[in-house]
Amino acid sequence: MPTELQLLLWPLGRLLLGSLFMIAGIRHFFILDSLVPKVASRGVPAPKFTVMAASVFQALAGLALAAGWQTVWAATGLVVFTLVVSVMLVNFWDMKGAERGKAFNTFFSNVSITGGLLVTIAHATPAG
Repeated sequence: MPTELQLLLWPLGRLLLGSLFMIAGIRHFFILDSLVPKVASRGVPAPKFTVMAASVFQALAGLALAAGWQTVWAATGLVVFTLVVSVMLVNFWDMKGAERGKAFNTFFSNVSITGGLLVTIAHATPAG
């Protein structure tokens, strides 16, 4: 691949992937009333604080990734975040019917996003 194209695609890819997390983290503050009970039902302690802290982390790590600042650390944190949240909250294996299908798709979308983050880590320089 020509170097010029790589120089364009690298920041564009980071921007798109980071924006997903920035937007989701910010959006969570607008839907706290529906998120907190779901998190509480999974036995997470201090669910409102946990959702708020996780959302701040998600938005800031997404911003860092999009901006190319501490890319390896931001992407690594987002890998851990995505895997933990997926296992804890997108429990398709406990569901039935249409709800299970929707959760299954969400879970495997998160797995794919994690793959994109791993590719980002593999191709980033340690400083960003």
